[in-house]
Amino acid sequence: MSDALRAIDLFREAAELNRQDPLRRGSLLELPDYGQVVMTGDMHGHRQNFQKLVKFARLEQTPIRHVLLHELIHEEPVTYAAHDRSVELLIDAARWKTFFPDQVHFLQSNHELAQLNSHEITKCGRDVANDFDEGVASVFGAEHADEVLEAIDVFLASFPVAARSPNRLFFSHSLPAPCDLAQFDPTCVFRRHDQLDLSEDGDVYRMVWGRRHTEVVIQTLGKAWDVDIFIVGHQPQEFGYQVVSDRLLILSSDHNHGVFLPIDLKKPYTMADLEARIQKFCGVE
Repeated sequence: MSDALRAIDLFREAAELNRQDPLRRGSLLELPDYGQVVMTGDMHGHRQNFQKLVKFARLEQTPIRHVLLHELIHEEPVTYAAHDRSVELLIDAARWKTFFPDQVHFLQSNHELAQLNSHEITKCGRDVANDFDEGVASVFGAEHADEVLEAIDVFLASFPVAARSPNRLFFSHSLPAPCDLAQFDPTCVFRRHDQLDLSEDGDVYRMVWGRRHTEVVIQTLGKAWDVDIFIVGHQPQEFGYQVVSDRLLILSSDHNHGVFLPIDLKKPYTMADLEARIQKFCGVE
């Protein structure tokens, strides 16, 4: 079997496991009240940090630990002419899902959604969706690229939107912007999303693209989802994270100062408690 056919089978298998995840309720993962969850920030093809995450998580030895992954694709190549090879990280993550289907989970993000919808994102003068397509062709050959991309779309469309834990924490790539709050339906996380939700101006689209969240956004959604603290990514953080308020924490995992956050699921937390638990990838040996 060729590498392309293996990748196609892998993405389709991982997609089915995402859809059948026993923690999934609609588009929300309901985490248990025991064990641990490890939340990451945007990873954007950073395979070294991913490998350190795998090493830290030791899922084969820790069956009650969960990992949340999001924004895996669209790396920034070393040179302008180099290919975006973040499909390799996507493959690594999908394979990890097949090894530990009840412990590895994905959250929908704006870059994955843009790739799924062929929606142009310009970053540093590059069309990242087009660069990703070309990167897939460089890895698997132009003759197989369309089939691999189709399987990737199936995989990306299978991602849930958010996760929630009994200790009143909410995990997602982002939250809707203040200007979108009035049009946003918070119940979107409780139902299986459809193409309309994922399309521009859909509820999932609004949720993964939002920035500059205000106290009104946090209070409104905290009440709608019955949570106290939000842990997200999406907004770049030069030093790995930012505490925005006592209810909103932003993580970043896509550079050498990137971080991740292990959380015990049975303990209550303040923001100060969570900040003290943040770990740097560079500290994982």
